[in-house]
Amino acid sequence: MKTLVVYYSLSGNTRAVARRIARQLKADVLEVRTVKTYPDDVDVLLGLGKQEVKTGYVPQLQPYRVDLDKYDAVLLGAPVWWSTFAPAMKSFMKGKNWEGKKVYPFTTNGGTLGHTPSDFRKALKGATVAPILSVRFGEDRTQETPESEIKEWLTLIG
Repeated sequence: MKTLVVYYSLSGNTRAVARRIARQLKADVLEVRTVKTYPDDVDVLLGLGKQEVKTGYVPQLQPYRVDLDKYDAVLLGAPVWWSTFAPAMKSFMKGKNWEGKKVYPFTTNGGTLGHTPSDFRKALKGATVAPILSVRFGEDRTQETPESEIKEWLTLIG
């Protein structure tokens, strides 16, 4: 089975989780990156992120090359912003044919998924969407989710 891990990461938490997962599965990796950069000021960033989610903003992504038809399974990783996945992941998913794909979403968050699971299912029409993996991080960016939970979730992939 050929597997692809696609992720967006702003702070590095999702990147770290995605790379660990990809190593364990011996999967290909694609990092989604936005054209515009986000501000370093946390207060400004929080306000901007909230506004982007509220308005349904879809940021422009840097060019990438990937043929989803080459993969049996696609893992999608994103941070949770205001109770859903980051807008960059929305940009990646938009306009792609997910029909017949097996998709395994995972998120990094500060403790709540909000409506992220249902948002993934809505965005991935036609795909078989596995239960979401929620990897929680504390305010000090320390991972709180035990590795055993991640390993258990990985058994869904085969």
